[in-house]
Amino acid sequence: MKTNKYEIIKQYILDKILSGDYSVDQKLPTESELMSAFSVSRYTVRRAISDLENENFIYRIQGGGSFVADKTEILQKESVPQVVGVISTHIASYIFPAIIDGIDQVLSMHNFSFILANTHNDPVRERSALKNFMRQNLGGLIVEPTKSASETTNIDLYKEIEKLGIPVIFINAAYKNIQGTTLVSDDQHAFYQATNYLFSKNHKKIVGVFQVDDLQGVHRLNGYLEAYQDHSSLLPFCKPIMYQSDNVNSALQQMNDLLLKTSSERPTAILAYNDQLAIRIMDLVNDIGLKIPTDVSIIGFDDSQLSKYMSPRLTTMTHAQQMMGRDAATLLLQKINHHKVDSVVYESLMVERDSVRKLKE
Repeated sequence: MKTNKYEIIKQYILDKILSGDYSVDQKLPTESELMSAFSVSRYTVRRAISDLENENFIYRIQGGGSFVADKTEILQKESVPQVVGVISTHIASYIFPAIIDGIDQVLSMHNFSFILANTHNDPVRERSALKNFMRQNLGGLIVEPTKSASETTNIDLYKEIEKLGIPVIFINAAYKNIQGTTLVSDDQHAFYQATNYLFSKNHKKIVGVFQVDDLQGVHRLNGYLEAYQDHSSLLPFCKPIMYQSDNVNSALQQMNDLLLKTSSERPTAILAYNDQLAIRIMDLVNDIGLKIPTDVSIIGFDDSQLSKYMSPRLTTMTHAQQMMGRDAATLLLQKINHHKVDSVVYESLMVERDSVRKLKE
């Protein structure tokens, strides 16, 4: 999102004040000096100065210039609640405890605490959580979007949160109808890599299974499709299975039907939306009486704790997990302190274990 020139000047002066580089009652650079330093108009400079004056960071003396206000007043103005709200689609299992632990590490280090809300990927529950948090005195919010492949139906609440001046950080995905700071995995490229990895092992008949009501799943599906498009001769073997988060059993049934086909017809490899789904598919394969990776190879995503203890150990792609939690909390604290922050995309790396085998040419 483009930053206005007056906001750049405002942030520059504010950073100098908060860091102590500009002391109480110190005169600020003149309008002409700021115009020259930032190559802007007098109107732009005056708008930045006016904002800072309205927010009590500076005061002006008629004919004398602008000066830094009393720091004690600034601190009172800047004091924020030491509590943060965290909204997640799940909290008690899988990769979510690691993300939440990362958040806790940073917040506790800065004497902040947090309140958790669990949406179970349900927009109605998200709405309830947002309303509850808006009734409380919070310093900021960390949000994992709910059913992020669609525009959020809770846009009215997010707009109200913005009006209240509560900073928000989004993790794992972003809403299409909200611009904000996000921390996400490079989901599309990760599944592009994973599909090409299977091609390099001479697999052609690869089934990709994707949860498509979350943006992560849509991007992972796109990575899988992109890899096949780059190998156009293999496109007839491209077999994606798509499902909604509340109907995973339908995807497993489709998978079951494919695995029951003859050896010449069934897939030789499966790409799962995440490790959690991959493990359920592994159980399905075992129940049918097939062997992993002898009969079918499987790749997951997230490098969850369980993936390394499965038999065979699951080949997967990394997810930042704890680092994402730490970074989300760090960026939120910077936002609370009026610093400009940028979104983050984490690279996902292949973790080769035992669930994939190379086929003969």
